[in-house]
Amino acid sequence: MTDSRSLPLICTLRQGLLVSLGTAVLLGTLPGKASFALTTRPQTPFPANRPNLPAVPAELLNADGDSYVLGGGDRIRIDIFGVPEFSGEYQILPNGTISLPRVGSANVQGLTLRQATDRISRQYSNYLARPVITLNLLAGRPVRVALAGEVNRPGTYVVTVTGTANNAGEVPSLSRVLQMGEGPTQAADLRAIQVIRRRPGTNTVATYRVNFWQLMQEGALAQDLRLQDGDSVLLPPLTEINLADAQNASTASFIPRSNRPLRIAIVGEVNRPGPYTIADGQAPSARDRTETQNSQTPSVTQAIQVAGGITQLADLRNIEIKRRTRSGKEISTKVNFWDLIEKGDVLQDLPLQDGDRIEIGQAAAFNQAEFQGKAKSSLSPDRIAVNVVGEVTRPGAVSIPPNTPLNQALLSAGGFDNKRAKKSNVTLVRLEPNGSVSKRSVAVDFANDVNEKTNPVLRNGDTIIVDRSGLTKVTDGVGNIGGPLSGVFGILRLLGIVR
Repeated sequence: MTDSRSLPLICTLRQGLLVSLGTAVLLGTLPGKASFALTTRPQTPFPANRPNLPAVPAELLNADGDSYVLGGGDRIRIDIFGVPEFSGEYQILPNGTISLPRVGSANVQGLTLRQATDRISRQYSNYLARPVITLNLLAGRPVRVALAGEVNRPGTYVVTVTGTANNAGEVPSLSRVLQMGEGPTQAADLRAIQVIRRRPGTNTVATYRVNFWQLMQEGALAQDLRLQDGDSVLLPPLTEINLADAQNASTASFIPRSNRPLRIAIVGEVNRPGPYTIADGQAPSARDRTETQNSQTPSVTQAIQVAGGITQLADLRNIEIKRRTRSGKEISTKVNFWDLIEKGDVLQDLPLQDGDRIEIGQAAAFNQAEFQGKAKSSLSPDRIAVNVVGEVTRPGAVSIPPNTPLNQALLSAGGFDNKRAKKSNVTLVRLEPNGSVSKRSVAVDFANDVNEKTNPVLRNGDTIIVDRSGLTKVTDGVGNIGGPLSGVFGILRLLGIVR
């Protein structure tokens, strides 16, 4: 025999010896060990309705590349070294058996490739001395897996296995099936995923616990369990929302970006409370602007922006997000957006999921410094509305940016009417957070910088009243003797705001 021909035979012999060695290790030592026992991170207690769930046994781990379980419909090839007449391709029958030359029927239902290789070797050992057998999967049957619980699209999924299964990457994994179901919801407990599997040849099932958090945080590939035909995967709900976990989970690779918009509700101290539909990546700061960022899940900040921004009464330290799980139970958490504004704590900007409700209450006390901080933040609307009435060039409502001072608002209204206006001071009327109305006189000097006394920062809804000069009052009084009160000043005089 030439060297070119002997090399494949030597490789095949080595492969057979390795398979036999792997089979001996599998049958002799691995089943007695408890796998999936990474303990670098504390485990979250499992729900009481499924107590004492075992870890996934060693023979089901995917680390050795032999996790595919044979069944009816699979097409395999068996090569027996030195005996080509016994080699060939076989279709596994619905009952899990194949018909082999000389030995007859062999049941491989529920066995991995190595386990099936070992069983066939034992059967041929009655006819061959130390048979060396290689078994390959040519075409796998469709694998059906059920997804339930906190997954975006629960249901039954069929995965086709193609090529050979010696490479375990071609066998459907838990992460792959989760992607098919559009990923877990934000309410899923990834530390306690349940895999329910029927035991071969019995009517009983085994339920195992998989900790996907170890895969995300520690790169524990063993947690990405290779699934088998008939497996059921259940994602239980969280009992509480963890801000850091939510941020990490929202960027995981097994959670694909969905084109489906989120339906949320936002109530309380926003300019336009109510239900909203937010597209993935939508973060408009005005109604006519949309930015697409497909890599980001919609967050609380985006919801506030869509709702027109916060009001001056908003309590940013206690924003509550309420989330309903698929089981009907509601979980909630509070975020502190003042930490987001002042310290840049992005964990406070919780990613949202469909059906979330955001509640923003009123602040118990008003602080001028905090108000100015709110006005400068992206949580405030792009524009606020104030009223400039009286003796200006263009009286009426004026749209200005947040944090605009009084002098700028007067100029936006065209400035004083040079013939009729009293230019020394104006009256600022404001609705205070406690519901009362305040009125004060502000001396006007367009050379002044922003300050609370002579050039205060305006709030949404403020009214600036520019009174008439003394001469104009006299002239108007003569012209209106006996006439009815009319116009803006007539109303203001009736209210006692101007004389």
